[in-house]
Amino acid sequence: MALVDSITKSETMFFLILMGGLAFYLAWNLGANDVANAMGTSVGSKAITLRQALIIAGILEFTGAVIFGRQVVNTLTRGVVDTQAFIYDPQTLSLGMIAVLITCGLWLQVATWQGWPVATSHATVGALAGFSLVALGASAVQWSTLGWISLSWVLTPVLSGAIAALFYRLIQQGILQQTDPLHQLSEWIPWLSISLVSVFGVIVLPQMTHPLQGWLQTHWHWPLPEQDLAIAIGASAVLALTLWSWQRLPQDASGPRAQQLEVEKQLATFQVWSACFVAFAHGSNDVGNAVAPLVVISAIYTTHTIPTAEAAVPLWIMVLGGLGIVVGLTIAGQNVMATVGENIIPLQPSSGFCAELAAATTILLASRWGLPVSTTHALVGGVVGIGLVQGGQDIQRGTLRQIAGAWGVTLPISMGFSALLFSGLQFLILR
Repeated sequence: MALVDSITKSETMFFLILMGGLAFYLAWNLGANDVANAMGTSVGSKAITLRQALIIAGILEFTGAVIFGRQVVNTLTRGVVDTQAFIYDPQTLSLGMIAVLITCGLWLQVATWQGWPVATSHATVGALAGFSLVALGASAVQWSTLGWISLSWVLTPVLSGAIAALFYRLIQQGILQQTDPLHQLSEWIPWLSISLVSVFGVIVLPQMTHPLQGWLQTHWHWPLPEQDLAIAIGASAVLALTLWSWQRLPQDASGPRAQQLEVEKQLATFQVWSACFVAFAHGSNDVGNAVAPLVVISAIYTTHTIPTAEAAVPLWIMVLGGLGIVVGLTIAGQNVMATVGENIIPLQPSSGFCAELAAATTILLASRWGLPVSTTHALVGGVVGIGLVQGGQDIQRGTLRQIAGAWGVTLPISMGFSALLFSGLQFLILR
């Protein structure tokens, strides 16, 4: 603690600017890799262009990160290592967080260059475990958490693939393979709207309604319970999607080919909506992987305390993380988008929509079971599940082997490099 206390205000400001740069670098690579997954299937199915995907994802990721990215510090305090264990040695904790920032940023950059969609949360967990092993020993790491994460690597893509296969089979039999698919689509639109809003709404609406409820009660004295508010928003969204889609359906489309093209065009709308929900939810939840280490470092050097799970997160840190995600997605997100959306199987809007819906359903179920899962794993599993329903001939197995290899080495590489980097920083600064 003596080193933290001895630096001047100007030195503290310079140090925080430097650490902010590292957090921006990590957020940049998170945007280029993890965020690209949300829009990859929409680009691959030609539902939207790459430029449109970058704009939509950028806006929604930034909004979700800045407005609804609460409780970021919980990412660190409740899983791999308890930051309160460093209560008498915050300097060591700050060095560990620096090692986490550098390790995760470098690994995500390598993965993005190669077009590998990897899990940012796994890289963060591995980096935290690596420096904790060196700092406090094996007892500092909650090995059961690492075991659950390893199990999620297997369960998430398998479950998402099964759900995507089921959704796609239903749409095939109920719409695409019918003699009058456009008429069938008009009957399915309300159910597609309900499934879309109900699955994604459970992920997004709780984060929206909590602050919205507080604002309504403060400014309008509206005592509407949070659950009722979420139901009202969800019901309104279902009605709006249904009416909007019905209005866009053409009265006549001559020929089976024309009808199939029109059905895919309408399903592209649902796919884009699903991708938007995923991008918003990702921004509100996963931005913590980029900025949580900076939150801890900032608290140590400005308040000389270690933040608790209830500590407020500075707005400038959330804005920094949101900007980093958007810039990284815009400049370097094309490679991962191409891998998920084009290099596993050829996608149509109908299949892309099923992959997005399956990924969201898997994440929701896993949250109920308390399993830490990855959007990356869920989306890749969903795409593969659809490929198997289509016969499996179009699945690019070489691409899958590269992705699986990147998944498998993320945790050990992050642990090893973080431990090595932390040891070097500790030797240079504390000795």
